[in-house]
Amino acid sequence: MEDLVIRDADVVDGSGADSYRADVVIDDGRIVSIVKEAAAAGCQRPTAVRELDAEGLVLSPGFIDMHAHSDLALLRDPDHSAKAAQGVTLEVLGQDGLSYAPVDASTLDGVRRAITGWNGPGDDVDFDWRSVGEYLDRLDRGFDGRGIAVNAAYLVPQGTVRALVVGWEDRPATPRELDRMRRLVAEGLEQGAVGLSSGLTYTPGMYAGDAELTELCRVVARYGGYYCPHHRSYGAGALEAYAEMVELTARAGCALHLAHATMNFGVNEGRAPDLLALLDEALDAGADITLDTYPYTPGCTTLAALLPSWASEGGPREILRRLADDATAGRIRHDLEVTGADGCHGVPVDWGTIEISGVTDPALSGFVGRTVRESAARLGEAPWTTARRLLIDDGLGPTILQHVGHEENVRAIMRHRVHTGGSDGVLTGAKPHPRAYGTFPRYLGHYTRELGILTLEECVTRLTGRPAARLRLPDRGLVREGYRADLVLFDPRTVAAGSTYASPRTLPTGIPHVLVDGRFVIEDGRRTDVLAGRAVRRSPV
Repeated sequence: MEDLVIRDADVVDGSGADSYRADVVIDDGRIVSIVKEAAAAGCQRPTAVRELDAEGLVLSPGFIDMHAHSDLALLRDPDHSAKAAQGVTLEVLGQDGLSYAPVDASTLDGVRRAITGWNGPGDDVDFDWRSVGEYLDRLDRGFDGRGIAVNAAYLVPQGTVRALVVGWEDRPATPRELDRMRRLVAEGLEQGAVGLSSGLTYTPGMYAGDAELTELCRVVARYGGYYCPHHRSYGAGALEAYAEMVELTARAGCALHLAHATMNFGVNEGRAPDLLALLDEALDAGADITLDTYPYTPGCTTLAALLPSWASEGGPREILRRLADDATAGRIRHDLEVTGADGCHGVPVDWGTIEISGVTDPALSGFVGRTVRESAARLGEAPWTTARRLLIDDGLGPTILQHVGHEENVRAIMRHRVHTGGSDGVLTGAKPHPRAYGTFPRYLGHYTRELGILTLEECVTRLTGRPAARLRLPDRGLVREGYRADLVLFDPRTVAAGSTYASPRTLPTGIPHVLVDGRFVIEDGRRTDVLAGRAVRRSPV
């Protein structure tokens, strides 16, 4: 007999088509039969070893997090309910141009320091890989050879590649260096990566010019992957930065996926239609473009990311050296508060919008949950003095929420025809952004059921079928016979994010069952001990 039959589910299949009632039969990790209600009338219904009554529940494909920062979390936390409880069955890692492969020992040390705020220091992880393929193999093994909580795909991180070949200096790559970077990107794609990411407001990726990025994107195009840039500005130069990425990938003949496609800061209030018009023009001309967003207004990054690029040249050790020098620190402060540092998207920093969400040193935990301005007022000092001390004392570790978004922009962009969902979820810190634990149920509950911004079918498509198509996954993202049984059962009347800014790690409600490869990772609302996730590698062209 088959393993499982899910009875009387309201199937929203991820294609955008209308829902239908059906029994869905699963065996050996795949959907083997879908018996619609009309077809079942007057005939024998399917049976299996186990039956699950799904009356009143929606059955959809598992959600795909197109922008995740679980690169180490999947290896250190076998529970991983932050994503599993949301119905996420696949995460895309290697984001924003910085992750842990490909590396050598020196590059790995610099990357670990640079993104401690995203993933923690990683002292509890055995970094026993160097190449992309070895990292994906490590994900396959997971915990004690048993796997990981959910599936994971990987983007080759352009900043890490540049650090490995060029270093952390602000200079053009030599022809020989560019050739090596092209080879490393090709090797990563051959080993299973689905594309290339960049963090063009983060060092050292930001030091790459358009010609260099175009050459790397040409490699990506040959392998049928996609380019996923965190582009050069989400603030004063946002539209120009979006246009740069559209033009660059058009020259390279490469598919483009715009990471956390927001329009932030006061200069961009109400300007989402300008961005969407730019994208529509390119799409109508034949461009292959998608984007992802999270359904919240604040952003989240590291405090060090706000610094001007010149202050970040040379890597984390050089940043700390410059911060320790009073004269240099004065220049940094002027760029931040007066000029508008490129790390802060060309907008002078408003310390009242910068909330400390996490630190690595417990002695500094009193700063968490307060803005830099609030902490500075309590200490009777200038906000820059507080920020500088935090950066030095915590070794560039603090993470922040940046309250600079606009709700009307969020809603307009999520309606767009190429939109997908991504949490951009940073799981470290005492008070992480609630998007890490709440993105997908918030889409379903708040924006679909409560506000009606999307229909249920539209919402599910953005979280399943459309991301799977971008990733070129031939057997995921839809409820179809023969497809992988990565599935979610949720109650459309009650599904909601539990996470808030005050309690960001509260799990969602209304998602009783989640299956990865046909096995329950969430059952009756509780995490099981199943580790059915594996690395999902790029499909050959």
